[in-house]
Amino acid sequence: MDARKLYERLEKDFVNPEMVDDWAEDMGPIADLIAEGFMARSIGVACDFTETVTQVRTAVFPSTRVMQAILDEGVTDAMLYVHHAATWDIRQLPTFRQMDRNLLEEFRARRISVFAHHLPLDNYGEYSTSRTLAEAIGLKPEKAFCRETGATYGVIGSGTMRSVRELQEALAGVVGHRASLYPYGDPGIPGGRVAVVAGGGHSVSVLRDVMAEGVNVLVTGISLLNDHSRSAHNFSRDHRINVLGGTHYSTEAPACRAMCRYFADLGLPARFVPDDPVLGDL
Repeated sequence: MDARKLYERLEKDFVNPEMVDDWAEDMGPIADLIAEGFMARSIGVACDFTETVTQVRTAVFPSTRVMQAILDEGVTDAMLYVHHAATWDIRQLPTFRQMDRNLLEEFRARRISVFAHHLPLDNYGEYSTSRTLAEAIGLKPEKAFCRETGATYGVIGSGTMRSVRELQEALAGVVGHRASLYPYGDPGIPGGRVAVVAGGGHSVSVLRDVMAEGVNVLVTGISLLNDHSRSAHNFSRDHRINVLGGTHYSTEAPACRAMCRYFADLGLPARFVPDDPVLGDL
């Protein structure tokens, strides 16, 4: 498929004019490899290295492990579709680190573009991060909530689970590792209604919206209690909102897996490239 046509289709299907992100601000030593359009708004093709896309790989982050795995396959004339344009690790500062320059040079030589959709994939829709996570847990999406910079990124869902412990078990089953629980509220789930904001959803602004929806449990990715998140934890405790965490990576992986279906519908073979969750997020 012509790369330009693919980029245009992704723009049409996922992006609205309000969306502007800020990934390009810290590209630093790889800035010369980043596409001009991405430097302007941090959405879309980040590294424009091919004219033809014959296959797609999807991933949450463009980590060294993910990029090396793609190179080890011998892939050429392809595209790496990522949710984030940088790699998350809460155990270090800064918590986001840029793509490896040497591996990017290999991508250029192999004609493998990098395409990043942060806000566009968070925005509520069939493939969005919070909706795909909610559905994987067994919740039926009722409505979208939480809007910021052009994206409505949270989901209120309902299900048959009636306790936060049961919900914790369901989340752990989906992410494939332990899920954290900060039991700040009632152990029950009134009406089975749950707020889901994948990734970094535990913030005071999100919690205010959760409270306004009359929901007492938030499922998110990063739930660690530290100096940065203390105000959110205090708010959760004060307003009796239970917080469940499944790591940044693992709660956003369902969307990136689902995107393989999107690309297959366009006639492009696609496969998700797995990575390691950072359990320090919990």
